[in-house]
Amino acid sequence: MSNVAKRLFSFSIRGGIALLIVVLAPVAANAQRGKGTRFCKTLFNPDKNPTGKIFASQGAQMYCFGPQLNFRANRVQAAVSPSGRKNVDAANPSEDISPNGTQAYGQSETSIAAVDQYVVEAWNDATSFFSPCPSPNSKEEGTGFGFSKNGGASFTDLGGLPNINCATSLFEGDPSVEAWEFQGQHYFYISSLFGTFNGLEIALTACQVVGSGSSANLECGQPTVVATSPTGPGGFSALDKDFAVIDPKRGRLYVTYSDFGAGDSIALAACDLMNNPLQPVCSNGAGFGPIYLTVAPPDPNFCENEGAYPAVDVSNGDVYVAYEHNWPSAFASGPCATEAAKEVVTRIPKACLTLPGPSACTGPFTQTAELVTSLSAAFIPGYNRFPMNDFPRIAVSTTYETVSIVWNDARFKPSGDILLQSWAKGRAFPAPIQFEPVVVDHAKTAGRGWQFLPGMRNTDDDGNLYISWYGRAIPGTAITNVYEAVGISPLIFATPRNIKITNTASDWNAVSSDIVPNFGDYTDNYVGAVGSFGPPFTGEINYSAWSDGRLGIPQPFEAHLTH
Repeated sequence: MSNVAKRLFSFSIRGGIALLIVVLAPVAANAQRGKGTRFCKTLFNPDKNPTGKIFASQGAQMYCFGPQLNFRANRVQAAVSPSGRKNVDAANPSEDISPNGTQAYGQSETSIAAVDQYVVEAWNDATSFFSPCPSPNSKEEGTGFGFSKNGGASFTDLGGLPNINCATSLFEGDPSVEAWEFQGQHYFYISSLFGTFNGLEIALTACQVVGSGSSANLECGQPTVVATSPTGPGGFSALDKDFAVIDPKRGRLYVTYSDFGAGDSIALAACDLMNNPLQPVCSNGAGFGPIYLTVAPPDPNFCENEGAYPAVDVSNGDVYVAYEHNWPSAFASGPCATEAAKEVVTRIPKACLTLPGPSACTGPFTQTAELVTSLSAAFIPGYNRFPMNDFPRIAVSTTYETVSIVWNDARFKPSGDILLQSWAKGRAFPAPIQFEPVVVDHAKTAGRGWQFLPGMRNTDDDGNLYISWYGRAIPGTAITNVYEAVGISPLIFATPRNIKITNTASDWNAVSSDIVPNFGDYTDNYVGAVGSFGPPFTGEINYSAWSDGRLGIPQPFEAHLTH
């Protein structure tokens, strides 16, 4: 029996699906890898499972439902103008062809990081749906990535993340990329969802730049499991929405995620990089042990916690975690129908972040929250997922002594704005900087239409923030650009100036996609790391990553600027 047949047979038995159905109605090589698992039976999808109660990420949708059809909304054209900025496709569409010749449509949900002149962008890759295990360039893996050795001027599409055990486990997307320079060597780390017969875990790939200049290459190792659910193989193991951050001073890598098996808790995993940067030692990757640290326990009313993102205060080692509570509020019931949705920010002191784990700290931790007027009931033209998310992105500025979040919010206009709120960090947390959130998107630049899915990761060497997002000139259009607020102080009280990042707009009603959502759950940007120059260990070059539809298929694009 082939590896593919074995995997289909195993999933069929676990899900109680007759094998005859698999034989008579063959599916794509890796489609619906998690079909039949307890998690997938509870995952909401308006077409595949409208009665589902859990709302999860694009990577989880790929794992549970396989390729999905794109749909079209009403089209209203909007006038667009080029930005003049160079935009680069980090992937190669000719690489998105399965071994049997099937063209895949969908590389989206991007993350990016850079160190010196080296850049890595990663994305969810629909090629995995149609590629058996093993395939050339690991095309069967749901996380694809590209490497640039010239500061983002061009990329080499490296296919999927390496995984010799693809018959029993696969990367399932939702990537997060981090970069680190240590002892003169350049390293990248890519975390992703990791699908096994036991459900969804979190795994990490460690990579090193080998060679230099035009001869430089990226060499990546095999998966390191970062986090597993303590419920174990016999339980409801479903981790989701991972995102990574690195503490360059202490050689630590942290990953936040949601654990649906543990009752919608927000958890933190930790990895030690110092002994061997290419072999991270992670807190509970060896088995179904306890969570390294629980940031937020399950809500007593079962309101969903989702969309966690971390940030490190490199001056003292504290970690801050932002997530959305009671998302998606549009579908809440019981007590959650009247409980306000909010963005929560939690401070984890460095004293709690000991290794080996688990952490001795059980909380509650110091936290604050900002109310959200949610877009979860919005059908955004050309965006083929419902509901929209309002997840917060977070960054710490050691220069200004602040921690800041951004998110999309409909309080000021129904089509949403990008809002910023900052607080004092450290022991002064959570003293607010602004009396109310500041609108980031400038109507004269980004327009008065939909503004959504902001990205923000770290600060430049002056402590300033970079905030990127999808924006539209008017509400009734699918014509989409990417905008950015460049090098802004976290102390601002007024809307900053914006620039347009894209030099060609995407009409998302004219784009073919095999995955939902067609252009992802998030965008990303990253100020390049510069090694041993001390906090904040970053320079002045900012790299933005987004899914772009100008070619008629979703592609992971990149642009960069020096402030």
